Amino acid sequence: MMQDQSLDVLAQLLAWQRAGCRAVLVTVLDTYGTSPRPAGSLAAIREDGAVAGSVSGGCVEDVLTRHVMARWAQAPDVALPRCERLCYGQDEAEQARLRLPCGKQVHLSVEYGLEDDALAHLVQALRARQTVVRTLDYADGRVELAPAGSGDRPGLVSDAGGHSHVLGPASRLILIGANDVAAYLAQIALTLDFDVTVCEPRAAYRAVWRVPGVALVEAMPDDLIRGCGCDARTAVVAVSHDPKLDDLALIEALALPCFYVGVVGSRASAPKRRERLSMFDVTAAQMARLHSPAGLPLGSRTPAQIAVSVAGELLACQQALPTAGPVGRRSERPMSPALAGGICRA
Repeated sequence: MMQDQSLDVLAQLLAWQRAGCRAVLVTVLDTYGTSPRPAGSLAAIREDGAVAGSVSGGCVEDVLTRHVMARWAQAPDVALPRCERLCYGQDEAEQARLRLPCGKQVHLSVEYGLEDDALAHLVQALRARQTVVRTLDYADGRVELAPAGSGDRPGLVSDAGGHSHVLGPASRLILIGANDVAAYLAQIALTLDFDVTVCEPRAAYRAVWRVPGVALVEAMPDDLIRGCGCDARTAVVAVSHDPKLDDLALIEALALPCFYVGVVGSRASAPKRRERLSMFDVTAAQMARLHSPAGLPLGSRTPAQIAVSVAGELLACQQALPTAGPVGRRSERPMSPALAGGICRA
């Protein structure tokens, strides 16, 4: 699941609970057959039936919501569980009734009565672009939050006793230059759940920028990239066609763990660009990571076509990132009341 969607769901769940509403957190544990929502996808359901997020693309949300509301209707006569596991699509009849794709099963966990403090810690950490391991014990609904280790990658691992869910920050795209290519590429990236920042020190270009939902920054590219904490979920694409700006960005970005660094331009100009970069101590290993020219070889000519080709290559590189790594069932890190200092338990 795209991680900013996880953040959106968790933040909405926290807001509902703080407003005095009952709500549950639903997590996709596993799927069999085709599925529009992978393991780790989240949804929140409020007591009036409002839903944030998705666990099946709409196939089971209605019946799931009815199940949760029926649980609430039984309380307090019947005690609510801290968590329960559900499976939809166990046979062909149920798959047909729910209009599930052929052969599909969806396994879910549903958590009732989550603690606001633990939710707030998690939301705060994700907003700070931290990677967090959230562990749930199915037997008692106990939740632990801990900082992810170096080997942990976003994804979910489950067994009969519980699951560990590694939640990381949203992917981020930094564009150098605020021209037509940047405008189209920013809009595509937003639909792919990227946080988008456009770096444009030229006042004339900033004055005509009209894409909402994008952070427009006046700083010089090297200053921005040095100071914004580029990580392995960050992509940098230079589109300004001004070597003074593009090269500054590339020199800094290639020295950082960005999953994608590219520059829009012609194949004819690429050798000269590499020659310039080598004069600024860009190593051969760093140069090998540079996508120059950026984009899939689609014969693109117009700004929109170029943006599509770059977005395609960007998505291919993003999908190649490791998503499921070693995740401990129980953390051995020292406990601390604050997530930043260790484990938060609820």
